[in-house]
Amino acid sequence: MKLTVNTFLTLNGVMQAPGSNEEDASGGFTGGGWLTPHADPDLEQIVSEWYGMADALLLGRNTYDMMQPYWEAVTDPGDSIAAALNGLPKYLVSTTMPPVPWHNTHLLEGEVVASVERVKARHGGEVQVHGSYQLVQALAAAGLVDAYRLLIFPVVVGQGKRLFEDIREAASYSISQPQTTRSGAISVTLHPTVLRAGTGSRFTP
Repeated sequence: MKLTVNTFLTLNGVMQAPGSNEEDASGGFTGGGWLTPHADPDLEQIVSEWYGMADALLLGRNTYDMMQPYWEAVTDPGDSIAAALNGLPKYLVSTTMPPVPWHNTHLLEGEVVASVERVKARHGGEVQVHGSYQLVQALAAAGLVDAYRLLIFPVVVGQGKRLFEDIREAASYSISQPQTTRSGAISVTLHPTVLRAGTGSRFTP
């Protein structure tokens, strides 16, 4: 399976608590809710398209626990995001299954990277990661991410959990499907490529 990371970012790379102050205050983060003033119909359309490409979801425990109560209660058949979240297979990276698991949840046991490698090897299609900061760091470091779908918002919130925070090796990406929402967010897909360092250019001082 193709593995994609789908997330919202500030200009300085923070992915923590985009929706509200209460979403994730870990580490003393006080900048939650930074996405909300920039939400518009374009954002909803883009995110709906993301979920429309998913064949399965891969979630860390914190994100799973935050998403389940809200989305499980959305039963409108016309809500494509809710339909995907409630209906698709969900692979949960956790040491335990919740007492009342979300429909179609499968607990991934054992070491994280090896467990995700087994999911990727099962069949074609796309498995998507949403949120799940710690999981994303582990998958990126292991080279398991095939693409990043990002919505980058015109805000800076200081310290917070950053998408590429734990990546220590140099990396390069090709870009596809760039677009701008009417509120000024940039939607882009990044594909890992080989970093080719140059030996000089006319732009060098």
